[in-house]
Amino acid sequence: MSSNLIEQTLAVVAHAAGDLRVEQISLDAPAADQARVAIAYGGICGSDLHYWSHGAAGESILKAPMVLGHEIVGTVIQAAADGTGPAAGARVAVHPATPGGTGEPYPQDRPNLSPGCTYLGSAARYPHTEGAFATEVNLPARMLRELPKDLSLREAALAEPAAVAWHAVSRAGDVAGKRVLVIGAGPIGALAVAVLKRAGAAQIIAVDMHQAPLEVASKLGATSTLQAPPVEEISQIHADVVIEASGNYRGLASAIRDAARGGRVVMVGLLPSGEQPALISLAITRELELVGSFRFNNEIDQVLQALADGSLQIGAAVTHEFPADQALEAFETAKDASASGKVLLNFQ
Repeated sequence: MSSNLIEQTLAVVAHAAGDLRVEQISLDAPAADQARVAIAYGGICGSDLHYWSHGAAGESILKAPMVLGHEIVGTVIQAAADGTGPAAGARVAVHPATPGGTGEPYPQDRPNLSPGCTYLGSAARYPHTEGAFATEVNLPARMLRELPKDLSLREAALAEPAAVAWHAVSRAGDVAGKRVLVIGAGPIGALAVAVLKRAGAAQIIAVDMHQAPLEVASKLGATSTLQAPPVEEISQIHADVVIEASGNYRGLASAIRDAARGGRVVMVGLLPSGEQPALISLAITRELELVGSFRFNNEIDQVLQALADGSLQIGAAVTHEFPADQALEAFETAKDASASGKVLLNFQ
């Protein structure tokens, strides 16, 4: 290993359900196509919370300790030896996906749907794909997106989840001048509000069970908010587009009820695996379009440019920031959806 590169790093590791540790781990020399990156900020995602709370995220089950984290930004310490990717000193956001796999066919222009796609900090396969909640990490150079010069690392810290929201809004089609309902004002729902505002939606109504997330949604561009229930008040909205971001079958039921006839429902909130109840007869008789939205493709590049030119404002989505060595407290805070939005870890 190069003498100027550390061989151990502080990392946030999920060992099992309820067992989260901040510990020193070994760090190999970067492969030829990898850059060494000093992580500045990491955003805690719902999947990170699930690995900590349940030892699994959906059907992805922890079988060994795994470094968490895929929402990260940092600075390149050493560029990839093969000459690809940003140079040393570049400030970067990270696209955490590795598309690929064989088997089921998928549209080649939508690599997020590739059957063998892996993600940083995922236990979907074994050995697990290690995440990047660490002081320093080795990352494939192709994952790195250099930040525009006027965009700070702190401002870019939400680029990855904002790209998820951007992808979801793009699945809704042209929203300019339309009435849009966002069900679930957690981090993805709140970021969808900001993207919808930039896209010119005329009305953006945010719904959540808790008041604090609705206050964040208002700061990000919601024209009105509703605390759920009451169901009867929501059912009078008749939204042209609904973004379902709660990941709950009750939220999906509300989305179908509250969509205008002939409207579109974008399902970005991931429901639990297996069969789920749904108001399909109502979707049929109202000729609703139910559209899935999963991760993103290259939308992170558009997000970074929009953050740099000021047309996308998402800073209010961050409600808390903790030093990395206080990761357990940070995870406890992020778990409380009634009191927190996006929670950041600071690795600097």
